[in-house]
Amino acid sequence: MLKEKRHLWTGLVVACCLLVLILDSKTALQGAQQGILLCIQTVIPSLFPFFVLSTIMNKMLIGVSSPVLRPIASVCGVPKGAESLLLLGFLGGYPVGAKCVSEAYAEKAVSSSEAKRLLGFCSNAGPAFIFGMGSCIFDRKSLLWVLWAIHIVSAFLVGSLLPNKRNRSSFLNSVGNTGFANAVEQSIKAIATVCGWVVIFRVIISFLQHWILWIFPVEINVFIFGILELSNGFCALSDIADEHIRFLLCSFILSFGGLCVTMQTVSVTKKLGIGMYFPGKILQACISLMLATILGPLLFKQIQYSSFDGIILLFCFSTCTAILYIMHHLKNKKKSSRNLALEYV
Repeated sequence: MLKEKRHLWTGLVVACCLLVLILDSKTALQGAQQGILLCIQTVIPSLFPFFVLSTIMNKMLIGVSSPVLRPIASVCGVPKGAESLLLLGFLGGYPVGAKCVSEAYAEKAVSSSEAKRLLGFCSNAGPAFIFGMGSCIFDRKSLLWVLWAIHIVSAFLVGSLLPNKRNRSSFLNSVGNTGFANAVEQSIKAIATVCGWVVIFRVIISFLQHWILWIFPVEINVFIFGILELSNGFCALSDIADEHIRFLLCSFILSFGGLCVTMQTVSVTKKLGIGMYFPGKILQACISLMLATILGPLLFKQIQYSSFDGIILLFCFSTCTAILYIMHHLKNKKKSSRNLALEYV
């Protein structure tokens, strides 16, 4: 009965979407064109080379421990031999890190629980995206370096805060190398999926702009764009006149990644699932906003600490505390249930 109701509601939603596309096909066409243009000009050039190289590097480096990254990886609870996932997650951009974690899991280099936890902080915006698109948003290039630093530090903090089992004491097994042709083939499939989601979310944004969002201030529009799709939100930041507000919003949406990136992550992780990715991204976004708020008056001389900053810090801290409490509670509850089941056995 529940399955039939779910199919019924799904059918109604699809029918409504088809009706909207028929009644306002011009908006849908414009959104799809903009999405395709965004893929051609930004997404494919910035991600596809990283997809290919990260696939090759991931196969080569998994199982090889890095003495340089080991101290940081240890704090984040990354297994020995999986330090490369941190590096690829920071350099490759969304969703390269998630794809590398999924591949490591598929090769049995990391366990399911380890891989699901790594998804929470090993998939991030890459420097190519931040400095490439950010150069049109901020006049001072130093702000982009600060944003990237905030992004990295917040990810490390999430890695240290997420519930974790005891680290492995042994090295992971190496999974060997992969051919260049095979890496290109895998990357073509991954980038096609990513571009598909970008076009879909660009169409959704076009409808929202045409029907709803025009009544809201530009800051709310940019925030909604960023929550839905990172690239569109990033491009829309230049519409905000206040550079300080622009900086705060940028730090938040950059770390959250957007729902479009979340769906891309679901697509590239396949059987692994999304794991701790979504709560990890919310945590990282809140921590990034807290750091940006604290650094704001130091970076913008005309800005002083105010009650508004206090409200932001209180909200972000409360959100982080609530998420961590729920996650640790669920982990302890699951552990208690497992122990109880073992007692009965």
